[in-house]
Amino acid sequence: MRPLEFGWYLPTHGDTTAYGLAEAQVAGSPELCERVVQAAEQAGFEYLLIPVGATCWEAWISGAFMAARSKSIKPLIAARPGYINPVLMAKMISTFDQMSGGRISINLIAGQNESEVEAEGVRQPKEERYALMEEEVSILKALWTARGPVHFAGKFHTLSGAQIKPRPKQQPFPKFYLGGGSRQAWEMSAKHSDVHLFWGDLPDKIAENIAQIRELARAHGRESEIGFGMRLQIICREDERDAWEAADHLVRHATERLKQERLTLYNNSVANQRVQQLAREHGDLLLPHLWTGITKVRPGAGIAVVGNPAQCADMLQQFIDAGCHSFCLSGYLHDEEAERFGRLVRPILAKNNRGRLAA
Repeated sequence: MRPLEFGWYLPTHGDTTAYGLAEAQVAGSPELCERVVQAAEQAGFEYLLIPVGATCWEAWISGAFMAARSKSIKPLIAARPGYINPVLMAKMISTFDQMSGGRISINLIAGQNESEVEAEGVRQPKEERYALMEEEVSILKALWTARGPVHFAGKFHTLSGAQIKPRPKQQPFPKFYLGGGSRQAWEMSAKHSDVHLFWGDLPDKIAENIAQIRELARAHGRESEIGFGMRLQIICREDERDAWEAADHLVRHATERLKQERLTLYNNSVANQRVQQLAREHGDLLLPHLWTGITKVRPGAGIAVVGNPAQCADMLQQFIDAGCHSFCLSGYLHDEEAERFGRLVRPILAKNNRGRLAA
């Protein structure tokens, strides 16, 4: 069995305890980022998801500064197709890897918000962006592993004798993560990802999806190489009633306008469509401690594990038993929730999965 790993989220865009309530908002700042990184590292999180998007601070610069202000946590930074020349990106990643002592992972994102992608000058439709991504990841891996100059002739890129220095510190190269619910996302993960991250869903469905992606990976000889994980929110309190009160407070002040905006923001994303479908079909609860409420105020990974430490650990254990080994979590406020997870939930998971968590 694979070791279990846990990642946390860096809210460069700001934080909150109540969407739609002005006095509950915490503005994005270097101080906020540093608090979250320190809390996540002290809680034992292995990696740190740094978001991209119009409201987020630039991820590569944020990741580099946060790596310099930490000791062990590994920034997970998005490589989005069409944004950076792949030769430059390969050099950026390998330089980051060397400078940080082997602390970078790559998050493959084709782009969920079409209007935002178009506004930023990327003209390929989503289906074509996956083809572009496949070329760019192939180029990255070739540049990091080739013994001589790299020649490449593709639909989007042509290289004639490209070489880079330095090579990555992590060998043969840093890990790739990808989250997505479309067939193209699954096929991309099957060929290239170390970890495919699912958004919240029923554990039985996750087990079914794992089997399907593993079968796709078999065509590339990677059925035993690819791993699987969950992108989830977590709201844990020592008393279950306090957890549900925090969950309710998070969404109760949201206006109908805000809810409607969030409902349509990522409407071209298959993964987001699945989250919204689950909310429609099951209401607020998929399972007693798996809550869809954040989907009302937050697009994307809006399903949360809610409860006391034992209940949260049990819910996560169901995903472990379904075949997941990586958990990319977030919660409100992000520094405080990271501390609670490390103190209250992680020890239970360590006890119940002996030998699978780092000390």
